[in-house]
Amino acid sequence: MKKIVLVLMSVALVSCSSTKKNDVAYMEGVALWMQNSAEVRALRYQAFNAARYTVDQSLKKRSKKPRALIVDIDETVLDNSPYQARGLVTGEAYNEQEWERWVDMGKARALAGSVGFLNYAVKKGVEVFYISNRKVRGFEPTYQNLKEEGFPVKKQNLILKTHTSSKDERRKDVFKKYNVILLMGDTLADFHTNFEDKNTNERNILVDSFRKEFGKKFIVLPNPMYGDWEWALHDYDYSKSMKEREQERKRFLYPYK
Repeated sequence: MKKIVLVLMSVALVSCSSTKKNDVAYMEGVALWMQNSAEVRALRYQAFNAARYTVDQSLKKRSKKPRALIVDIDETVLDNSPYQARGLVTGEAYNEQEWERWVDMGKARALAGSVGFLNYAVKKGVEVFYISNRKVRGFEPTYQNLKEEGFPVKKQNLILKTHTSSKDERRKDVFKKYNVILLMGDTLADFHTNFEDKNTNERNILVDSFRKEFGKKFIVLPNPMYGDWEWALHDYDYSKSMKEREQERKRFLYPYK
């Protein structure tokens, strides 16, 4: 099956336009790594093992509020690489309608280690909140997808996007009632509002300032397929063409001299 997929991807790369071809080539290695690399699977187990340690350490201390943890959904507990792979095979860029169709299908699989960890946390009395920038229109299929994959999810704890991509207010609502012991996500804005809309240099400086939190209260899942890391290179200008983005990316390569 993998051989068939690779052949189809090669055909798509030949047949698409030069602009699309450049962007597809850029993403092909990323998708192959996400779907085939044992290393990415190991990183996921590593992340959820660290998360379990955080839960265990928290339980040794008293808490005035009930404990909770917050997780993102896409590329944090559910794998959307098949959607990315489809775009590579067809030579298509991101398309909102096609993304919504994928969400409605409810076929995203759980990431390695995610189901076991979240069920462990719930058994230990920790409330789990899913805060995602999936649109509210996809609430029911997202809920069913999570349930079918074995996640402990309550409808009132599934908090999707309404009017803003910022998760700050949604997180604050949880913080008011709970002692949030852990946040997990694939982009830095999943952890703190300070990371929103910052350029690459600012994001790196902020990571240094939060360095003691990573691996403890903040746990990052790997996702090179998309996210703020990429758009920070382009000043968050979503109107830029693939060709423009390809040219800009080269400015952020630092070869030896």
